[in-house]
Amino acid sequence: MLVSMNQSRRRFLQSSIGGAAAIGVGAAMPACFADAATAGNQEQERILVVVQLSGGNDGLNTVVPYADDHYRSARPKLAIPISDVLKLDDDTGLHPSIRGMHDLLQDGQFVAVRGVGYERPNRSHFESMDIWHTCRRKNEPRPDGWLGRFMDQQPESAGGDVPALHLGHESQPAAIASTSIRVPTVKTLAEFQLHGNDKQALRELLQTNRPVKPTQDNELLDFLQSSTTSAIAASQRVSEAAAGYRSDVTYPKTELGNKLRVVAQLIDAGLTTRVYYIQHDGFDTHAQQTETHSILLRQWSDAVTALIRDLDAHDHGKRVCVMTFSEFGRRVSENASEGTDHGAAGPMFLCGGGVKAGIVGKRPDLTDLQDGDLKHEFDFRQVYASVLQSWLGADPTAILGKDYQPLPLFG
Repeated sequence: MLVSMNQSRRRFLQSSIGGAAAIGVGAAMPACFADAATAGNQEQERILVVVQLSGGNDGLNTVVPYADDHYRSARPKLAIPISDVLKLDDDTGLHPSIRGMHDLLQDGQFVAVRGVGYERPNRSHFESMDIWHTCRRKNEPRPDGWLGRFMDQQPESAGGDVPALHLGHESQPAAIASTSIRVPTVKTLAEFQLHGNDKQALRELLQTNRPVKPTQDNELLDFLQSSTTSAIAASQRVSEAAAGYRSDVTYPKTELGNKLRVVAQLIDAGLTTRVYYIQHDGFDTHAQQTETHSILLRQWSDAVTALIRDLDAHDHGKRVCVMTFSEFGRRVSENASEGTDHGAAGPMFLCGGGVKAGIVGKRPDLTDLQDGDLKHEFDFRQVYASVLQSWLGADPTAILGKDYQPLPLFG
């Protein structure tokens, strides 16, 4: 039987601190995570889940111009066979491994934006990802990321929850770097525990040594105090969310599937966190791309589809959007190793009950390239502007530093 959000939250907040903590928590857990007040109307605020495809996803083999002869001549070994493509119209289809995304599109819950990039594209993984994270180039350094700036604009959560969470073992992305908020990194629900020889001492620490507001006298002491106390509280909260969660949706038994199941648990537990950030690595397919890319795309599609179905079943589907991006696409022509090298423009994807389903953007012109790469039709900050303005209800200009024209991505 499904448990309602309010019921699960009440059980969650009324539980004691006695159970073993069952998550991995990064060293930068903010003190406000220890508060456990009810969330009020903020429980209904919209949520953004970001899935980063690290390494440079081959967008041309994800949203496939299967009827284009130039596509097949540029990729004699890597082009997706016409008979395998999940056809959307007479010239465009999806990779056969992302049937889940195809089904979401048929259900009105998937939109792909083709030709997303930026002027003077950078083919370095690190530098291009930094541009996507901060919306600034190397000679325009920023101490924060675009989502960090969004968080800085938000009022403090009524439930005391952090505004963003990063899930995974990877380094925390610069996109959620903030000048005023410590964003935690949660590893897994079962892998890492906060150890303590004296369980009663841990209980007393949480119950009596509440986090205090930072002082300016000893920043390191403030950091350690808030991090330790809040880590224990966060561990208990996530552990309780997992224990009380019920779902008929089967997630794939992959790292990404596990991460997104945790996201569903936390959302259903009633946390007021607005942004969840997940990374899916391995897309730097320079050699023998076919099988690797197929596996990675299937992992992404199956996990995100499971999340969307699960959120729908728990009545959260219309307030959660999953946005997927990669730091760049791949070259149009395959290389001698049956792979593809670093490119430029590629597609972005948004899933959820609030999107305006379809394929946005023109079919790529494979006869009009820039140094062998696809030219971008949309600046990635236009997609960000759409998400910030139409989904998160924020002023995109103040966050992105410039006025970018939003796209009609939401219904």
